[in-house]
Amino acid sequence: MDLKEIKAVIDLMTKNGLTEFELEKGDVKLRVKRGPSGEWTTSAAPAVHATGTQPLPHIMAAPVPVAAAPVAPAAAPTPAAAANVSQIVSPMVGTFYRSPSPDSGPYIDVGQEVNEETVVCIIEAMKVMNEIKAEVSGVIVEVLAVNGKPVDFGKPLFSVRPK
Repeated sequence: MDLKEIKAVIDLMTKNGLTEFELEKGDVKLRVKRGPSGEWTTSAAPAVHATGTQPLPHIMAAPVPVAAAPVAPAAAPTPAAAANVSQIVSPMVGTFYRSPSPDSGPYIDVGQEVNEETVVCIIEAMKVMNEIKAEVSGVIVEVLAVNGKPVDFGKPLFSVRPK
């Protein structure tokens, strides 16, 4: 299980108001827990085998805090533009893709008009491709995320000027 999958689990927990999650996948057991003050901890350990034995203890990982990956700050829009622009934000943690496949064009470009049902990008989370809809009407004025790079929950993906 990699860091991207753990972040996706944390995102789902946050969305659904869960404070504890446990997953056993193959020989690994993952436990993610949010403490009373809101801090996240994880622990990963080899799963207990059917015989009741456990692999050597030196393989076990101690609980560690989960921190968000550093994200490059987006360029700040000018004050005049910011007053009349809304943003399409990421509904999940994952990898941002502007097009449905590497050899096709982007779903949308700057200057293109979108409505609530327009698919604007894909976010891959835990090997699932999730189409993201604009959920607003207007004209795309800026692409804020980088194709093929990770995005966090709530990160702005596009700036949209209402019609």
